[in-house]
Amino acid sequence: MIPTKNIYHTMPDGTLKHINPLTGTEVWTVPDRAHRPLSKAFHQPKPLQPANPENYCDFCQANYLKTPPEKNRLIQTPDGTYQKFELLSPGEIQNSQALFRRVANLFEIVTLDYWLKNHGFQISAHQSQWQKDYLANPEGLNHVLRMITTKLKLIGKTAEELAQMPEIEKLRMAESFFAGGHELIIAQKHFKTDAQWDTDLVSSGDLTPEDHYQYFRFTIDALIDIYENNRFVRYVSVFQNWLQPAGASLEHLHRQLVGIDEWGASIESELEIVRQNPNIYNEAIINFSITQNLIVAENDQAIAVAELGHRFPTLVIYSKSHQVRPEDHTPEELRGVSDLIHACHAAAGNQVPCNEEWYYTPRDAKILMPWHILIKWRTNNLAGFEGGTKIYINPISPMAQKNLMVSRMFELSQQGKIQNLKIGDECQSKPNSLLYGKN
Repeated sequence: MIPTKNIYHTMPDGTLKHINPLTGTEVWTVPDRAHRPLSKAFHQPKPLQPANPENYCDFCQANYLKTPPEKNRLIQTPDGTYQKFELLSPGEIQNSQALFRRVANLFEIVTLDYWLKNHGFQISAHQSQWQKDYLANPEGLNHVLRMITTKLKLIGKTAEELAQMPEIEKLRMAESFFAGGHELIIAQKHFKTDAQWDTDLVSSGDLTPEDHYQYFRFTIDALIDIYENNRFVRYVSVFQNWLQPAGASLEHLHRQLVGIDEWGASIESELEIVRQNPNIYNEAIINFSITQNLIVAENDQAIAVAELGHRFPTLVIYSKSHQVRPEDHTPEELRGVSDLIHACHAAAGNQVPCNEEWYYTPRDAKILMPWHILIKWRTNNLAGFEGGTKIYINPISPMAQKNLMVSRMFELSQQGKIQNLKIGDECQSKPNSLLYGKN
């Protein structure tokens, strides 16, 4: 049992001190440093020059050939259904308008060479065949060579060096486009349909609940595929960086997946705590949040809390399912989690930089943790005080964040923009509602 004494208390001057029960991170919220990030603009809006099709960045519709070959594409048909295409050929790229696209990351965190040299990884037969077919097509060969040339220029290669590099060497570099394990899920729109300003970006919260669910399922399909194509992958990290202050290189909605050969320090540390107290997520997070009135919203499948002890204002959405990995959830469970995450993004708005991070039980772990997603608002910068003391100054308290979200969610619910959730005091807030690992 995690002790609740002194992990969340307010000093006489109004300073709130809180400690995360899973990580031990100590955070102070100082009244004089508080601000309201939901209303903060990060740059002065500028008039938008319309472009149809969009060509504002390399992820836009007009620039399909400025990203590596597509592993998958999801489209919406005229009758409203969704259709998925696999391992697209060069001739298929311009034949449809993609709702979501799955491509290799041009600059991998964990490279294909890492897997080849450290693990003896071998490219699967169907990936190898796709690569051969793609390069046998003159359009495909030109596309791939252009992408490699772009990559080499970005890492500083001169025109002379590029001219001297044999084509076969460039094509060897392109193997990661077809068999690598660092991928992007790219959304269709850069700006809203009626956009007038360069701040009218399409964020996760600007998708419809149905499109967000499709985005969710499309991501999980990619996660499964990474595992199936590389037996050395022990964990697939899933995350989304929204806006440049949160680490996004392009301000076009996309999610990333990276296969790695270990769990990572965060998962290892968390699972060790769960080993000591298997019910800690209920006792220290859900039940404690109920007593402190920090529940933001919930539905039958998931619950969102303003969680204490984070360096940045952080919402955490927990799946209530007994399943502990996203790929094992039923469609109904996935929809519930998706709707709650969508509502949190919608309520924050598209001008709040944030990181979306997925946490779930690794496939080779016996200790079970619930699937949960952190949404961190990157509205404050860490500085010398934090580095020297390991006490982090978070300008908005969990309660203030919860109140902001509840107010905005009620507005969006009345407008019909979010759905399938109870908000604030409407929540059932049942103790021990997370069923992870239970049959």
